[in-house]
Amino acid sequence: MLDYFERDRGLDRDVVTQAIEEALISAARRAVGPANGLRVTLDPKTGDINAIAELEVVERVVDPNKEIAITQVQRTVPDVNIGDMVDWEVTPRNFGRIAAQTAKQGIMQRLRQAQKSQIREEYSERVGEILYGGITRYEKGDIIIDFQGAEGVLRHQDRVPNEDYQVGDHICCVLIEVNMERQGPILVVSRSAPAVIQQLFEREVAEIAEGIVTIKAVAREPGYRSKIAVFSNDSKVDPVGACVGVRGSRVKAIVRELNGEKVDIVRWDDDNSTFISNALQPAEVRKIEIDESTGIVNILVDPDQLSLTIGKRGQNVRLTAKLTGWKIEVQRIEDKQEANFEEQVAKAIANLAGLLNIDEVMAEILIQNGYASSEGLAAADEADLAAIEGVGEETAQAIKQAVANLPIEPAEEEAPAAEEKTPAAEEEAPAAE
Repeated sequence: MLDYFERDRGLDRDVVTQAIEEALISAARRAVGPANGLRVTLDPKTGDINAIAELEVVERVVDPNKEIAITQVQRTVPDVNIGDMVDWEVTPRNFGRIAAQTAKQGIMQRLRQAQKSQIREEYSERVGEILYGGITRYEKGDIIIDFQGAEGVLRHQDRVPNEDYQVGDHICCVLIEVNMERQGPILVVSRSAPAVIQQLFEREVAEIAEGIVTIKAVAREPGYRSKIAVFSNDSKVDPVGACVGVRGSRVKAIVRELNGEKVDIVRWDDDNSTFISNALQPAEVRKIEIDESTGIVNILVDPDQLSLTIGKRGQNVRLTAKLTGWKIEVQRIEDKQEANFEEQVAKAIANLAGLLNIDEVMAEILIQNGYASSEGLAAADEADLAAIEGVGEETAQAIKQAVANLPIEPAEEEAPAAEEKTPAAEEEAPAAE
């Protein structure tokens, strides 16, 4: 039995022997009671199991768990004296069979614990590494994988959504945890973690293993698409080309391992705008606006580049955000210009309303009819103002009076439009700025 555990389970013989002895002592305590100095001996030849207790020789026994009568001991040890300590066999009838049955569960439990401890010592420093193994079974919805002497568990949340796993399949996973507290296998592995991408590139790309090329960041949507940012510490080595390999040989091998998952290799740059632009490729970006206070990046693109920038189901912009650490917002450049125009109009309305002490509705009517400044209103004929729908004679007279009461020099709050424009000219103004 010891040979079996040592050879097939990979357990040390001393560890197995200690586990068996501890289990037998536990079984002996149940059968014999709390005898003093209780221990168990196992005859390797006959298989006999004996329970031995260390008892004190007394004239009259008060505590049978600790004492033994001198008259009983003298039958086998004639020269014994009162007060001596003797090893005395206290094996109950049929103890060997009872002990074996009782100790079986304890022995297996201790052996499992010993095996877990051995696996922990071997794998605790390998967290983050790639492991290769074969699927042996399903257990409560989890996949159990044999890693040649140690079992690992691939939980549902650690699988790739569109992958199908069958018993007998050989797969690679990354070790993410060694958990001594969980029931069953203590090695927790993952197929969906970004570390899988990083480890595969380290295995396939010699320049990464040698430290010439560095992986700066990885973003992944398992089973669909990943982005990896790389940087070269040698100006003579192209980091993207090194990862792609001759005719794409290196990246193709990784994609095969990932069952067809697309991988974008991005050139890392310490300039955020350049890095973000690289990450969004093949989309072409017109302008990048970075707000460091909010962590938001506004990407301006031409209309024909909008869908390419966002990507299928938003993957491109989502992965770029994960890779760069910025919140990405994509906008057509025409939408931005329109938003700027509307913002300017709203500001002009607010300025004119404050300047003339009129409500913003009236200020908007005046601006829509080409009167965006105090100079334009001063030059306007009162009758022309009164003829505007929504103004009237009384309001026109009040506006002219308010303009007349203004200082000669325009106030700083005056609307930014310094010259009078027709509605058509006003619409063209933002595009010209």
